[in-house]
Amino acid sequence: MLRISRRWALIGLMGLLLAPAVPARADDLLVFAAASTKDAATEIGKAYEAAGHGKVTFSFASSSDLAKQIENGAPAAIFISADTKWMDYLADKKMIVGDSRKDLLGNRLVLIAPQDSTLKVDLGPNAPLAQALGDGKLAMGDPDAVPAGRYGKAALDKLGIWPSVEGAVVRAKDVRATLALVERGEAAAGIVYSTDALISKKVRVVGDFPPDSYPKIIYPAALVAGHDDAAAKDFYAFLTGPKARDVFLDYGFTVAGASAATN
Repeated sequence: MLRISRRWALIGLMGLLLAPAVPARADDLLVFAAASTKDAATEIGKAYEAAGHGKVTFSFASSSDLAKQIENGAPAAIFISADTKWMDYLADKKMIVGDSRKDLLGNRLVLIAPQDSTLKVDLGPNAPLAQALGDGKLAMGDPDAVPAGRYGKAALDKLGIWPSVEGAVVRAKDVRATLALVERGEAAAGIVYSTDALISKKVRVVGDFPPDSYPKIIYPAALVAGHDDAAAKDFYAFLTGPKARDVFLDYGFTVAGASAATN
C-alpha cells in the first residue's frame, strides 16, 4: 500500500506563495518539486534521512510557481519540474547547474471521476466528453501555467474536444488541487497524471488519453545554481540513483533507464 507522507513547505516569499508554508530550518536541504511527485519524493527524502544523511525539506507546488520562486531568490538546492518548459525557463536565466540536468521521470495522462461515478469516456477523436459531463465541471491544471493543464489542453485540442468542454473547465493551481476537486465531488471529472489517480481511493480512472494526443511527459531535475553544495550533490545522487528509482516505479512513474519504464 502506498504510504502517504506529511507535506513540508517553504516559508512564503512575499506575494509569491499561494498557500501557507512551514519554515525550513537553516540546516535543512530544500528541494522544490512538482506537486505530482509529493508522495514518492517525500518517501525518498525519509529513506535518505534514515540512511544517516541530513534532513531534506520539500516544497511541492506547480512547476511554474516553483520556478518563479527560484527566480526570485528562494533558496532551493534542487528543482524537479513536471515539464521541460519551466526547467528551460530557469536554464535560460542561468539559474540551474547545466550539466546536472537530467530527464528523471515520465508519466501518463488520464481522466478521473469520483469513485461512485458512472461516467466513462472512450477518449478518441471527438469523444462525447461534454455530454458525459452534463452540467458537471471538468477540473484541470491551469493550461496557461500548470504542466498537467498544458498537457491536458493539448490532448483535448488534438482530439477535437476542447471547444465543447472549455466552458465547463475549472482551472486548478496544480494537479493535486485538481485531484482534490474530484475527490470532493466538486467536479464531475478531472485530468491528472496516472500517478495521482493511483494514490487516491476516492477517484477512479474513467478514460486514458492516447499517448500521441499530448507531448511526451518528462520530469527534468537539476541542481540550482549557487546552492549546489556538497549536501545538495549528495542528495541529488541519491534522488537519481537506484533506491529512489525503485520508489518512483512503485508510485507508477516511469524512470529513465529502468527496464520497467515505458511512456
